[in-house]
Amino acid sequence: MSWFSPISAIAQPSLAELCSDPVLSRLQRHRVISGETIESIAQQYRLVPQSLIGVNPGLEGGQVQVGQEILIPPFNGIKITVPNGATWQDLATAYGVRADVLFEMNGCVENPTVAFIPGVNWQSGNNAPEDNYTGLKGYPLPAIAQVGLSYGWHVEPNTGESFFHGGMDILAEVGTPVLAADSGTVVYVGQEGNYGFLVIVDHGNGIQTRYGHLSRFNTRLSESVQVGDILGYVGVTGNPDLLNPHLHFEVRFKSPVGWVAQDPNIHLSPSQ
Repeated sequence: MSWFSPISAIAQPSLAELCSDPVLSRLQRHRVISGETIESIAQQYRLVPQSLIGVNPGLEGGQVQVGQEILIPPFNGIKITVPNGATWQDLATAYGVRADVLFEMNGCVENPTVAFIPGVNWQSGNNAPEDNYTGLKGYPLPAIAQVGLSYGWHVEPNTGESFFHGGMDILAEVGTPVLAADSGTVVYVGQEGNYGFLVIVDHGNGIQTRYGHLSRFNTRLSESVQVGDILGYVGVTGNPDLLNPHLHFEVRFKSPVGWVAQDPNIHLSPSQ
């Protein structure tokens, strides 16, 4: 789904529905009492001391004063001032945290001036962690189909306004079977706002897929599914971004702030 409707849109979901509040707007406040240290306060909130220093520059000297108020982040990370002109991809390269994670946890702002970078080791460099995940084994429709609206940033041609689309809209006729893109467990079957009739499959290892705007279901909650199993059928329920019938397909992975949308293309094999 998108934050601003493209030219073919028939509804516009609100930003609040689609993006969580920025991490930096969710800082707690802690007033220092006698006997506390940076280390003891960090331990109290299950953080490392550098996380407190990272959002409280006044703590760089290593000392706190009784009565002093300090900010507490919800998880380990640091606050940075973003260099002029730097993009989320630039920050991803510098800190080894995926751009889509940074974008969503910082409130889906296109041109950031400050940002929260999650993690414990914030040394700049290109050594992002690798894993052995090789992508989804299947495709969400019976045959490869045209993409009507891709994942990522787009520009609305009439207004010049940027919008972000969190999935892939794959064109298909109403009634086309929608297939599980990999094996897993169905964790949601129901009607969900702009998605309309929605199925969510959890594939383990922090990966989920979402199938939106269905006309009807062919699965149930907690059912184990295999790649290629029919989950439902293409429809036009909810508030689709395109007038042409399509499947809204998302891939999400679990981050410290919840399930963050990724580009489905990086999860589908080249033959798909």
